[in-house]
Amino acid sequence: MFSGIVEEVGRVLKVEETGDGSRLVIEAPGILTDAQMGESISVCGTCLTVVAFDQRTFTVEAVQETLRCTTLGELKEGSKVNLEKALKVSDRLGGHMVTGHVDTVARIESITPEGFSKVYKFCLDSKWAPFFVKKGSVTVHGVSLTVVDCPDLDLDMTDISCKDQSQQNFWFTVALIPHTLEVTTLGSLTAGDLVNIETDVIARYLVRLVGESYLKNINKAGESVLIHGNEG
Repeated sequence: MFSGIVEEVGRVLKVEETGDGSRLVIEAPGILTDAQMGESISVCGTCLTVVAFDQRTFTVEAVQETLRCTTLGELKEGSKVNLEKALKVSDRLGGHMVTGHVDTVARIESITPEGFSKVYKFCLDSKWAPFFVKKGSVTVHGVSLTVVDCPDLDLDMTDISCKDQSQQNFWFTVALIPHTLEVTTLGSLTAGDLVNIETDVIARYLVRLVGESYLKNINKAGESVLIHGNEG
C-alpha cells in the first residue's frame, strides 16, 4: 500500500528485455537508505518488487502484462520516474490509499496555467467514469491528486476536445501547485503524453458493492425526467 506522495524522482540507468518482460535498473540513492530485497516500490504508480540493489541503484522487473497496461514499456535510459516506498503501519497517510495496481493509461489533453497552478486535463475510456467524482481522489503516475472537475454520470460524459473519441472519450481535470510540479515528473510532461491512472480503491469497492444496476437506474431516472418533463 502507498499514499501517492512521491519520495524521490529516480533516473532509469538501464532497460533490459527479458523473455517475459523487462528489467529496469533505476538510480535513486535517497530512497535506498533502508532498502530490503523483495520490498515493494511504486514506479510511476506501478507496484514493483525489488530484486537487487546497492547504495545508489535498485532493480525491478515488469512482466508483459504490466508493460501492456502501463507506460513502463515506454521507459528508456535517462527516463525520470516517480518513486515511493511501500507504507509502514506507523506512517502518515498524506495522500490517499494507493495500491500500485494501475487501472488504465490516460492521455494529457491540455495543460492550462491558472494563477500559480496548472490545470491538467486527461482523457481516458468512459468505462472508468463511475470511479470519478469531483473532489475525489485519483492517482496519476503515482501522485495522489484531487479531481477538480469531471462530467456527471447522468450527463453526456464525452467531450469534443478529447481527440480520440473511439477509445478515450471521458475526461477529468486536476490542478497542480508549483511544489508538485517541481518534485514529481508531472511538471515535465506535455499535452499528448500518456500517464498511469489508478482510480480510488474505495470508489471501486463501492461500485462493485452497489453493482451496475444502480448505474443503469441513474440513466433510466434521467430518461424518465426528460419524458415527463416533455409531457408538461
